Amino acid sequence: MAMIKVGDVVSYMDMCQEEGAALQRGMNYRLGKAYSIVLMSVRVGAPYADKVKEEGSVLIYEGHDVSRTSDNPIPKMVDQPLTLPSGKLTQNGLFFQAAKGYKRKQRDPERVKVYEKVNTGIWVYNGLFQLVDAWLEEVSAGDGIRNVCKYKLELSDDDDVQHNEDSRVGIEHDRIIPAPVKLEVWKRDKGRCVMCESKENLHFDHIIPYSRGGSSLTSKNIQLLCMSHNLAKRDKIE
Repeated sequence: MAMIKVGDVVSYMDMCQEEGAALQRGMNYRLGKAYSIVLMSVRVGAPYADKVKEEGSVLIYEGHDVSRTSDNPIPKMVDQPLTLPSGKLTQNGLFFQAAKGYKRKQRDPERVKVYEKVNTGIWVYNGLFQLVDAWLEEVSAGDGIRNVCKYKLELSDDDDVQHNEDSRVGIEHDRIIPAPVKLEVWKRDKGRCVMCESKENLHFDHIIPYSRGGSSLTSKNIQLLCMSHNLAKRDKIE
C-alpha cells in the first residue's frame, strides 16, 4: 500500500504496516519514532469519551483505563493511572508528562498521529496533531467518582513527520470529517469509489475543498474516491 495520507481509509494491517509496529493499544508514545500515535473513536458505544471540536481542528482524547484483572474486575470504577506500582509511567503518564512539559515551556509540543475507527475493520487517518494540554477530570463511577485523563490535541499545519515535500504536493490537510458523516458516506457510496467502484485505496474526499469553503460537516460535500481518481481530481484544482 502507498504511504497513508490524511482521509485515507485503511485496515488495521495497513496501519501496522505504515507504522512498522503492532498497534495493540490505543495510546502509543513514540514507539522509537519522532512522534506518537493514538487510536480514537467517537462511535456510539466506544469505550472512551473522545470528542472532536472546532470542525476537527481540536480533539479531546480520553486516557485509558487499567487492565481488567481478578483484583480489578471493573476498570471503569477506578482512577486512570499515571504510573505503575513500580513508579514507571504508564502511557497515560507519558502523554501527560509531555503535555505538561509543553505547558511549562520546557519542550516543543508532542506530535501525534491520529487514526480513527469508524466501523468494524474501517479506520481513517485523521492527520498529525500537537499535544498541547492535559488534565484530570472527575467523572461518575457507580456511587462515587473517579479521575480520568484528558488530553487536548490541536491540528498541526505540518504533516511532514515522514513524508517528503514531493509526496505532499497538492495534498490538503482538511478538517476532520465527523464519524457519523463518514459512516453515512460509506453506506451511501457502498464502500466504493464513486467514479470507478474500486474498493481499494479509498479516501474520504471533500467535493468542494475545505480551503475553498467546503464543509466537513455534511455528507453532501463528502464522497469516496480511490487513489487514482482522488489524485486526478486534485490535479484539476487550480
